[in-house]
Amino acid sequence: MTAPRLAIKIDVDTDRGTREGVPALSALLQARDVPATFLFSLGPDNTGRAIRRIFRPGFFSKVSRTSVVSTYGLRTLMNGVVLPGPNIAKKNRDVMRAVAAAGFETGIHCWDHVFWQDKLFTLSDARVAEEFGKAARAYEDVFGKPAKTAGAAGWQANAASLAAYDAASLDYATDARGRSPFFPVVDGKRFRTLQIPTTLPTLDELMGRPEYPAETLADVLLSRLEPGRFDVFTIHAEIEGMSMIDWFGRFLDRARAAGVAFVSSAGEAANLNAHAATVRVAELAQGGVDGRSGTMAVEGRQVAA
Repeated sequence: MTAPRLAIKIDVDTDRGTREGVPALSALLQARDVPATFLFSLGPDNTGRAIRRIFRPGFFSKVSRTSVVSTYGLRTLMNGVVLPGPNIAKKNRDVMRAVAAAGFETGIHCWDHVFWQDKLFTLSDARVAEEFGKAARAYEDVFGKPAKTAGAAGWQANAASLAAYDAASLDYATDARGRSPFFPVVDGKRFRTLQIPTTLPTLDELMGRPEYPAETLADVLLSRLEPGRFDVFTIHAEIEGMSMIDWFGRFLDRARAAGVAFVSSAGEAANLNAHAATVRVAELAQGGVDGRSGTMAVEGRQVAA
């Protein structure tokens, strides 16, 4: 019986998360010899503008469960509203480069997190390409080479963003929620960039819910893993890299003790791309995820290759 394989994906949303959460996670993961993919927000931190989500179903529930002020900090919640949004890549390029120097995979999360998450479906194809292009240029400026992976802010993806990925010749993307890797189809068009979806619930989707007491969160996640299957656990620099970093360290230790094999998404993608004819083709649909407000990209029905 082969071990469950688990990849760690780290979404870095804010200036503070980059400055404080990323170095803490890098040190913790290095100490445990666990690979991970850090996806960086590379433009302005306009987190305060997320208040526009106030009318989204489920928004208040998530805010109350995850203690947004203590998680992000009052300064971050003022960015883009009361205070100008700091440019994350310009302020934190040394932090980002240190992650790559430590051997971790890096990639693009977005240019402006709030703008992409809230506005993607209102933008023209050209505007989507422009927004992704700004992130791609900022990434190359920091790391000295083009990005080979991306994972969209808020799991927001559509045909226009997938086309931008294809144009950038990414090795793979990780935009969707689902159960297994697939090549995405939207409105009958198949795209070339492999999707490796997040398969496990995120910690902030479980925290504070009576059906998931704090002491059982690791058990809930570990119970979703199966022998021989590849799973992706998305964490956040602002949560597991800060207030929940001790919990995250214990989770990694428990997972390893249970026989879980930590793997890199890049390695899995290389193998899948080498055997692309055997990879599922499925629709990239829009749907909901338990514990998270709004809709997002989800793995849809399988279609003919």
